[in-house]
Amino acid sequence: MNESREHWVDLDAPNKSILHWLFLVWVVGFAAWHIATNLFLDEPGLWQNALHFAGFAVLTSVLYPTRWTEKSGEYIDLIYGLAVAFACCWVAASESRLYEDTLAVTGQAWQFNGFDWVAGAVLIIAAFDFSKRVSGWVIPVLILIALSYILFLGESLPGVFRTASLPIDDVLFRTLYNDEGLFGILANISSSNIALFMIFGGFLVVSGASDFVIEVSKVVAGKIRGGAAFVAVLSSALTGTISGSAVANTASTGVITIPLMKSNGFRGRFAGGVEAAASTGGQLMPPIMGAGAFVMASYTAIPYATIVTVSIIPAFLYFLSVAFVVRIEAVKHRVGDGVDMTVDRGKILAGFLMFVIPLTVMIFLLMSGVTPSYAASCAIAALIGVSWLSYALGEFFGLDALKANVMNVKRIVNASVLGMRSGILTAVLMVAIGIINNAIVTSGIGNGFSLMIAQWSQGSVAIAIGLIALASLVLGMGLPVTAAYIILAILCAPALAGILADSVIVDQLVLGISDATQAAMFMLVESPHVDKVITGMTRPEALELMAAMPFEVAMTIRPVLIDAELLTTYLLTAHLIIFWLSQDSNVTPPVCLAAFTAAGIAKSPPMATGFQAWKAAKGLYIVPLMFAYTPLISGNWDEVMQIGVVALFGIYALNACIQQYAEGPLVWWHWPILFLGIAGSFYPLNWIANGLGILCVCIVVVHSRSRQPNILRELGTNHE
Repeated sequence: MNESREHWVDLDAPNKSILHWLFLVWVVGFAAWHIATNLFLDEPGLWQNALHFAGFAVLTSVLYPTRWTEKSGEYIDLIYGLAVAFACCWVAASESRLYEDTLAVTGQAWQFNGFDWVAGAVLIIAAFDFSKRVSGWVIPVLILIALSYILFLGESLPGVFRTASLPIDDVLFRTLYNDEGLFGILANISSSNIALFMIFGGFLVVSGASDFVIEVSKVVAGKIRGGAAFVAVLSSALTGTISGSAVANTASTGVITIPLMKSNGFRGRFAGGVEAAASTGGQLMPPIMGAGAFVMASYTAIPYATIVTVSIIPAFLYFLSVAFVVRIEAVKHRVGDGVDMTVDRGKILAGFLMFVIPLTVMIFLLMSGVTPSYAASCAIAALIGVSWLSYALGEFFGLDALKANVMNVKRIVNASVLGMRSGILTAVLMVAIGIINNAIVTSGIGNGFSLMIAQWSQGSVAIAIGLIALASLVLGMGLPVTAAYIILAILCAPALAGILADSVIVDQLVLGISDATQAAMFMLVESPHVDKVITGMTRPEALELMAAMPFEVAMTIRPVLIDAELLTTYLLTAHLIIFWLSQDSNVTPPVCLAAFTAAGIAKSPPMATGFQAWKAAKGLYIVPLMFAYTPLISGNWDEVMQIGVVALFGIYALNACIQQYAEGPLVWWHWPILFLGIAGSFYPLNWIANGLGILCVCIVVVHSRSRQPNILRELGTNHE
């Protein structure tokens, strides 16, 4: 961001003009409107989403400037943002006229006049321009491709990607007014949920809750070997519930934790990699999970509370996988001997109530089934109230620390501004991606892409996940992870959910399908095994029959043969797999923004830091495979706990293999035992296999630890 624009939203900036003060007041009012429109106002959805984008258009035009060099450039950008805002209001106000008045006069709906064409063009150009300003060229290029595809390009493509071209007025109408368009589902997620959580995050930061997180992490992990890195893992996990962005998480906690890790003895590239990996996990951490949980709930119609609940154990698995990397590194290189970290008890005292009570209120309300927007609004109100209660307690007991962060008018303004600034990226991208989403839905290319995944994978879940992982990495090189997840979910989730569900049909085919009506549906499949549908067949034959089944036929058969609740579970599993895999672009070279951000703080080589982050974040690949091959999502509480606890031994063993070290150096016979331990630990719901896996890992841990003193005598205690 151009630093010359900071004074527009900096309350303490000198020489602020009347226009700057008015702009600041407007930003605070815009934040208040988000709360009011979700709690009190009864605005139509189109108006709410249009006003949401209108406000962020003004913010983006001012705070993400063009390359103007003259002072007047600020005001040109402001005028441009106001013009986009006016276009938003024009489109929202014209809906009834286009649907009703035009139909009454001409007999045809949505006949645009000149102003409609201008407003629509301005909005598409703004979506293109603003997305370029906030995230680079990938989204703008995808917008151009999407519009070209449904306007003229689709009719010249072969196979499943061929589609009829649409008239330009039809495309513009669908882009502006469809539920999948500019002001449709995605914009509603941003206006109803994400913006409020960004505001809540701003309040947490300004209230001192982020300082509390760091200090508590020091208390928990500061006394153990390599404690500074554990502080990074813990603080990033907790801060992830605030920031909603891996890069923002890395930047905010990394300035504290990375120097702390380096002073503790960790290499700079390792410190940066651990911070990036831990910050990436913040997007997986309930209850907020970045923007992904809201998008997932909207697309799958699965309750938000369900998504958050099933994500608790997987999130712990991820962060513990990063912690194992830290533990092995610390033991291997004797990091942190004799190093102590001073805890600022004043910050703990000041931030305790600010962090715990509002988050508790929000989590309780989310679990009770209220809307996320209502929960976030109540949490904001609770935080303000708690800050004044803390101030009163400070006055009563004479404790200045409790009075430090009272949410007075100035702090409320700063928190509101911080929340609105944090929401710019997501708000702009959610609206801009609406153009792409509309093109995908209108053309039906999503079904074509799903068919391609199904054909290439040949019914193999592992191959399908591998293809999606590759696509997520490529998309993530130029897209924020939420945008990458949305696009991949639209294109790939139906195919992956179908492949997961087909395992149930395979089991039925092996036993035979006695219902004649259900069995007759397989007559549409060209396979020599169709005659055995009623009597039963071998598993390889059933797999071959399913592989030969056309995508359209499979879409028809699945709802008939599989329980609706089970289909929903497979859909949730598919979305969670895609959501987790979409995070890998934060930590996977060659483009890994969170790792590069950490490298800048650590002053370490960016690419080397990226590889360290990728090694530390391998849970991003392990846990999605567990989603697919174990009942980690669908099982009861006892099953989930068994899978999760036992898997920790397998994750530790994997880390030991990669780092060639456990609690001490490995010898040749450790390797086959570790491989047995990995296999046994990941075998789902088999106590014999699980017990054998745990035993194997423990043998290696105990024996390698017994070798550590001998090695140290040989190499010296200052081994680097």
